[in-house]
Amino acid sequence: MGSMPQVEIGEGMATSWNRLVRFIAAEDNKEYTGEPVDAEIDIGAALTASNPVRVRIFTSSTILDPSTRPTATILTIRTLLAPLSRNEVGTIRCIGLNYRNHAKEMHMELPDYPTLFFKPASCLGAPNAPVVIPYQATDGQADYEAELAIVIGKDAKNVRKETAMDYVLGYACSNDVTARTHQFRGAQWGFGKGFDGFAPLGPCVVAARSIPDPGRIELRTFLNGEVMQEGRADDMIFGIAETVAYLSQGTTLEKGTVIMTGTPHGIGISKTPVVYLKDGDDLRVVMSHGLGSLVNKVEYEDKPLKV
Repeated sequence: MGSMPQVEIGEGMATSWNRLVRFIAAEDNKEYTGEPVDAEIDIGAALTASNPVRVRIFTSSTILDPSTRPTATILTIRTLLAPLSRNEVGTIRCIGLNYRNHAKEMHMELPDYPTLFFKPASCLGAPNAPVVIPYQATDGQADYEAELAIVIGKDAKNVRKETAMDYVLGYACSNDVTARTHQFRGAQWGFGKGFDGFAPLGPCVVAARSIPDPGRIELRTFLNGEVMQEGRADDMIFGIAETVAYLSQGTTLEKGTVIMTGTPHGIGISKTPVVYLKDGDDLRVVMSHGLGSLVNKVEYEDKPLKV
């Protein structure tokens, strides 16, 4: 497994949309899903620049509804939400060490099977909202990891690689924020990667059917305007179809499941000197093919006077 670049098979699930957002509307303060009117707009970057983003409303309040259809109503985003709710994502699956160049920078051998860990639903964070580093990790250890996220659109169990793409609803930007000291205190990574808000997701979900070759998706991380990570999804050791098939063996991946597929080279801990997230940093995960910019300001949590 994982010895050659992956070629994905299938076109993803059928949808009536190319990319959807979930948001609170400026006009009535209600929650909606919808598709940006401007098909080319980078949603996250536009909102960060205080530019209005107009959205055609869809009939369903969830992107997981296969019957959702566009309406004639157009509203403006007031507050952008993660494309899925905590209840919808459940437990977030994460693949570690899944890019060849990242394995090289970490001086680690390529794994024979995907390395799986979990983030709880409480990790889910919103785009264009702060990433809060808890006071337990404000001592210079918080790191970024740009990751292409897969959204599963229908329950998947024991699926074959050849049909795995039929269960993929779409893709989104995500960030596997990590507290390195806590990560390496034990054999399991979940604690240092599992703090509240440590999985920002968005700004939108792009339909899998609109990206026939997801291996061409380009990933970048910008920290205060400087490029820190730059890679392409075809550098993955285990591709999307292979990952979905593997994780579904003996396990139901319920619709709404988010799979974070690993990070390219250039994480902060690998740099000389190391680069960790500081209070006030402008952190952006930017991807091609309409996924756009996942923008988060870094905020350090104040230590309470008494714990």
